[in-house]
Amino acid sequence: MARKLKTDAWLFGGTLVLLAVSMAFVYSASAHRAQLGKNDAEYYLIRQGLWVLLGVALMLVTMRVDYRKWGHPRVIQALVGVTVVGLVAVFFARPVNNAHRWLGIGGVGVQPSEFAKLVVILFAGAVIAARLEARESPLPAFAKVGVLVLVFAALIVSEPDMGSALALTAVGGAVVFTAGIPARWLAALLLTLPVVAYQLAMMEGYRRQRIFAFLAPFEHRREAGFQVVQSLIAVGSGGVLGKGFMQGVQKLFYLPEAHNDFIYAVIAEEKGLVGASLVLACFVLLAWRGFRVAMHAPDAFGSLVAIGITTMIALQALTNMSVVLSLVPAKGIALPFVSAGGSSMLVSLGAMGILLNISQQASATT
Repeated sequence: MARKLKTDAWLFGGTLVLLAVSMAFVYSASAHRAQLGKNDAEYYLIRQGLWVLLGVALMLVTMRVDYRKWGHPRVIQALVGVTVVGLVAVFFARPVNNAHRWLGIGGVGVQPSEFAKLVVILFAGAVIAARLEARESPLPAFAKVGVLVLVFAALIVSEPDMGSALALTAVGGAVVFTAGIPARWLAALLLTLPVVAYQLAMMEGYRRQRIFAFLAPFEHRREAGFQVVQSLIAVGSGGVLGKGFMQGVQKLFYLPEAHNDFIYAVIAEEKGLVGASLVLACFVLLAWRGFRVAMHAPDAFGSLVAIGITTMIALQALTNMSVVLSLVPAKGIALPFVSAGGSSMLVSLGAMGILLNISQQASATT
């Protein structure tokens, strides 16, 4: 008799804590800007609240859908097809900040590159697991994953959005690495990717400026290094305990996009090292439980998808925090579950629902 399905309370609870942090600090970071620009201090808070509610509803749905259904060939084909259409359609949409990254749907902006990451995970998990369970060589599956990643990454880089392309490549790489990619293939990838990334970075002037600003941010504090310098000032001025909720200064006049990509700097300024460390601890918790789910998944597909989802969330969180602390060159990467925005929130919560379902299925067999 199968055991009763149990939801991983740590995964679920950690996600809810981060959502609560999001609601509090999106309001703190955006209230002044919203009051000046929209004449409504709660404008961004209300928008974020709607995205959170929609995302939680999506998570609850995906929690109740057997994860194996996502690996059905027709489902995978449909997901890949819709994603390709979305990644191509952005080039016909109105550009935002000289980039074609968004599709306007009913007055709401959707970023197809965010959904592409999850589709790569599901595709990779499905094609590799099928070969492994049939006791056949996974090499043809690795090649298929490589082609899909290459196509998606090329379209995303052309938007241009190099950061999302690299993140997508890393997530796909994590899945094939877990599945046992041959050492020579892995070596070739590890040698090739840095060269490609360097060439792409040097091709565009603004990317070169970001690298120079990363190497010496205070020398470029009035240009490309402005945002990073303001972020470092916010983090440093927070001290151990912070200035207090809503008491931060950098978000008011200095730190651009404080409620989006640099919300972690606002948290550090207002809640100090303690608050920033607690947020980091939440992501460490999610990573630990996610990799644990992968180890106990009932089958290869569940294990590979769990690895991919956990890597996607953990890598994105690590990258965002590293940008805020000037540990890597500046790039617009959202902090999962926390930054303001819809596409990242929906993808992260939808993926978390799939991960929670895998944990439920594992609980029935262990």
